[in-house]
Amino acid sequence: MLIVAGFLDVEPEHRDEFISGRIDLMRVSRDEPGCITYAFSADPIDPGRILLFERWESKGALAAHLEVLRSSSPPAGDVKILGAEILQYEISEVGQLGS
Repeated sequence: MLIVAGFLDVEPEHRDEFISGRIDLMRVSRDEPGCITYAFSADPIDPGRILLFERWESKGALAAHLEVLRSSSPPAGDVKILGAEILQYEISEVGQLGS
């Protein structure tokens, strides 16, 4: 399993626009083979920060998703990203919290 997690920073007044402009992308991504979770969400403390969290069954599924993103045009009215950190984590074992 792979986890992709990180953040994107935008001007606070454009954060909701950024997230709402990616609702269709989230829906489409969630329907892609191998996608377990895919979400952009507002950071509850930092008004200009957007959190990204994804879970993928395999590297191949994530690679196919990234290829689709590269070949797609950005959402209309795209908000300028001021900074970002998005990392990929390869998970070898998964279990219930505390087990």
